[in-house]
Amino acid sequence: MTTASTARRRARATASLVSLGALLAASATVLTAAPATAAETLLSQGKTATASSTEGAAYAASAAVDGDLTGTRWASQWSDNQWLQVDLGASANISRVVLNWEGAYGKAYDIQLSDNGTDWRTVKSVTAGDGGTDELTVTGTGRYVRLQGIARSGGYGYSLWEFRVYGESGTTQPPPGGAVRITGSQGNWQLTVGGKPYTVKGLTWGPSMADASRYMPDLRSMGVNTVRTWGTDAASKPLLDAAAAQGLKVVNGFWLQPGGGPGSGGCVNYVTDTAYKNNALTEFAKWVDTYKSHPATLMWNVGNESVLGLQNCYGGTELEAQRNAYTTFVNDVAKKIHSIDPDHPVTSTDAWTGAWPYYKRNAPDLDLYSMNSYGNLCKVRQDWIDGGYTKPYLITEGGPAGEWEVPNDANGIPDEPTDVQKADGYTKAWGCVTGHQGVALGATLFHYGLEHDFGGVWFNLLPDGLKRLSYYAVKKAYTGSTTGDNTPPVISNMTVTPASAAPAGREFTVRADIRDPDGDPVTPRIYLSGNYANGDKRLVDAQYRSLGNGTFAVTAPEKLGVWKVYVQAEDGRGNAGIETKSVKVVAPPVAGTNIALGKPTTASSAQASYGDCPCPASNATDGNTATRWASDWSDPQWIRVDLGSVRSFNRIQLVWDPAYAKSYEVQVSDDGNTWRTLHTTTTGNGDIDTVEAGATARHVRLQLTARGTGWGYSLHEFGVYA
Repeated sequence: MTTASTARRRARATASLVSLGALLAASATVLTAAPATAAETLLSQGKTATASSTEGAAYAASAAVDGDLTGTRWASQWSDNQWLQVDLGASANISRVVLNWEGAYGKAYDIQLSDNGTDWRTVKSVTAGDGGTDELTVTGTGRYVRLQGIARSGGYGYSLWEFRVYGESGTTQPPPGGAVRITGSQGNWQLTVGGKPYTVKGLTWGPSMADASRYMPDLRSMGVNTVRTWGTDAASKPLLDAAAAQGLKVVNGFWLQPGGGPGSGGCVNYVTDTAYKNNALTEFAKWVDTYKSHPATLMWNVGNESVLGLQNCYGGTELEAQRNAYTTFVNDVAKKIHSIDPDHPVTSTDAWTGAWPYYKRNAPDLDLYSMNSYGNLCKVRQDWIDGGYTKPYLITEGGPAGEWEVPNDANGIPDEPTDVQKADGYTKAWGCVTGHQGVALGATLFHYGLEHDFGGVWFNLLPDGLKRLSYYAVKKAYTGSTTGDNTPPVISNMTVTPASAAPAGREFTVRADIRDPDGDPVTPRIYLSGNYANGDKRLVDAQYRSLGNGTFAVTAPEKLGVWKVYVQAEDGRGNAGIETKSVKVVAPPVAGTNIALGKPTTASSAQASYGDCPCPASNATDGNTATRWASDWSDPQWIRVDLGSVRSFNRIQLVWDPAYAKSYEVQVSDDGNTWRTLHTTTTGNGDIDTVEAGATARHVRLQLTARGTGWGYSLHEFGVYA
C-alpha cells in the first residue's frame, strides 16, 4: 500500500486570479482585417435578429442578416446605447464579426456573446470606429451575438447594411443527458451517462466559479469533459451553468474536516461530534436537492483526504476509531444522497490507498472510490489489485510528482521538476489511468488554475493565464493531438551560481538555455519566491540585468535562507516556459576577523522555551546563522559582548531574525560601565545591518529601544570585525 508518508499540505486558494478574459476583451481595439480560415462558416445569415429600436418599418433588424450588402439595412432610433443581436440557433465558436456600416456608424461599441440571450459577456470593444467595413477577430463561444452601441458618429442613429458572424457551428453539444450509472461487473465496469459510455477526462477547477463562462470554452478545446470542485453551494451555479453550456460535466464536491491532508482544515471528533455530522448532512442534502437535476451534474464527492488527514488530529487506537467513524459517516452521507438523488453516483476522495480498507469496511453505499495521487499514481492499480477491492475508482487529482515526493536539492529543499518533466508526468499519469481498463473510470488531473505563486508554478496549467507545456500535454492526452498549436518556449540547463552561498544584497548568476519551438521572439523574466525563507509563497519581481546568451545577474534578497529563483520565458502568444532552482542566501562576507566570535555574551533577557528556544545570548556570537538569541517581548532590551581586552575594530554586522529592531544604538565601553554611542538608527528594517563605524573598546552593546514586530528582539549573529 502507499504509505502515509505521502502526506502533504497543498493550498488551493483561488485568490489573485488573472482574468483570461483579458485575452478576449481589449479595452480599445484596432480594427484589422483577418481573413477567414477554411473552417469558418457564415453563421448569421437568415437567422432571427432583433434590435433595441428601428427608425421605421423599412429598417428592421432582419435586414442586417439578409445577405444584401447594399440594398437593405437596419437603422436605429437617433440615440446612443442601441443594440442589434442575432440568434444563431445553437451555441457556436465565434471567430470573426464583420460590420458593413451605412453612413450612420458606431464610433464606440462592444461585440458581446451570450448563451441564453440574457447574460452577456464582451469579447471585443471598439472606441475609435471610423465606419466603412469593420472586420473584427473574435474568440468566444455563444448562441447569441450582439452589437452593443455606445457612442454614435453623428446625429443619426446606428445603421448597418449587414451584420455577419463567422465561426464553427455545431461544435458545442449539450452535455449528455440522463441518469449516470456504473454498469458492468467486477473488473469490467463502465461509467455511463444516459446509457452511453463516459470516460472522465477532467481537470480540477481553480478560477472563481463566477468566472466559469470565461474559461469553459478553453477547457472544452482541450478535450476536457469534466471538472472537479471541492465544495458545493449557492456559488456553484455559474460553474454548473457554464459547464452545461459547453457540454461539460461536474464532480460536485463536499468538504469535510480535516480536508486536504494532514494539517489542513481543522479537527473534528467523528466519534462524538453529532452536531457537526448532522449539520453537514443537512447542508449537503440541501445542495444535492438543488443541483440533482442540473444537466452538468456527474456525481457527488464526499470529503477530500480526510482519512489520511486524521493522523494530524489523533494517534494510536483513537486514530483508528476516528477513521472508522469518519468512513461510517461518509456512508451515512452516501445513503442520504441516494435517497434524494438516485441518478448520480457518490464517491469519496483520499490521498492514500491505505484509506480504502476503511471505506471497504464501513462505506458499502459508495458507488466508487476516488484517489488523489501524483508521483505514485501508477501504483494505484497494483494497490487496488492487492487490496481485493470490489468497486471501481476515479483519480480525482493527479499529475507530476509533488513537493512531498521529490528528492531534496543541494540546499535541502524539494527539487522541483522541469517543465518537460511535468508535462511527461501528466502524460504518464493519463497512461496509467487508461491502462487500468474496466476499473479506473477516468481522472480529473490537477490543476486548471491561474495563481502565479509557488504552488501555482508547480501545478497550474495556466499560471497568470499563460499556457505551459503541461497544458498541451493534457490537451494531447485528451484529444490525441496538438497539431497546429503554438507551444511554449522550452527552458533547459538552468543553473544558479553560487547556488549555496549567494551573499545577501549582492549579485549572483542565473543561466538557462531558452528556445521556442515555433521561432517566436521570447521575453525572459526573473522572479523570486521566499516560500522556504519566510513562508511567502508569492512570486516577486527580481532585480536583475541581462548579461546576454541566457545569462542574468540577479540581486539576492536581504533575507537569509533558501529562495526559489524562477526563469519565465514568454512568447507573446499566450504561452510561457518556467524553470526554477533554489539559491541559499547567506550573510555577505566581511573583511577582517570576527573578534566577537565565541566571546562571553550577555543580554537583558533570553527566551527559555518558545519554538526553537532556548535562545541564549551566546547564540548570537557562535558563528552559526541557524541559531539565535531571542529576548522577552518588551522594550527596551540589550545584548553585549565582552571582547576580552580593548580591541580596535571598524565594522559590525547584525544578522536579524524576522523579530528585528526598528530603533537601536551601537554603544562601546572600555570598562562595561561607561558607554559611548557609535551608531543610532530609528529606521531598521531587519535582515542584515552592516554598521561601518570604527572604535577601540573592550565591550560592544546593542541598546534596543523599539521592536519592528510584536515579538521580542532576535539576532542570529552579532559580529564585530577587526
